[in-house]
Amino acid sequence: MISKTSGYAIRGLVYLALKSSDAYKVGIHELAAELNVPQPFLGKIMQGLVRHDIINSTKGRNGGFFINDRTLATPIIDVVNAIDGLSIFHRCFLGLHDCNSEKPCPMHHHVIGFRNSLQHLFETLTVQTMVTDVEEGFSVLKRIPGTPSSLVS
Repeated sequence: MISKTSGYAIRGLVYLALKSSDAYKVGIHELAAELNVPQPFLGKIMQGLVRHDIINSTKGRNGGFFINDRTLATPIIDVVNAIDGLSIFHRCFLGLHDCNSEKPCPMHHHVIGFRNSLQHLFETLTVQTMVTDVEEGFSVLKRIPGTPSSLVS
């Protein structure tokens, strides 16, 4: 349902929340290697999150990406909006341009509830919730050095 780009952004945010600190910034090399995402592509994604003030970055020898005061409280819908916009919650599943409640496509009435539920979930699910799920072993991101082995995917 969400783009691969938004998925990479969300994975990157969770990784940063788990690993970055005031003293440690996560470099793009580490982030791309740990998430198994092409570095140039991930770099552009993360810079987009910086431009939307979802994360911060610093340049230089000890530079990298890190979370800010607002990152953990950020709803996932803000991340998706920063990367792809909110059209996934409004466009037709069959790609018809004039699909709406008055002129629905054959799938419209069948998926509208799902789409609305997904939008509500993204509005209420925060980065902090996802981080907590990983920390408590309810979900996995991938093996992260220095974290419990229950995070292994």
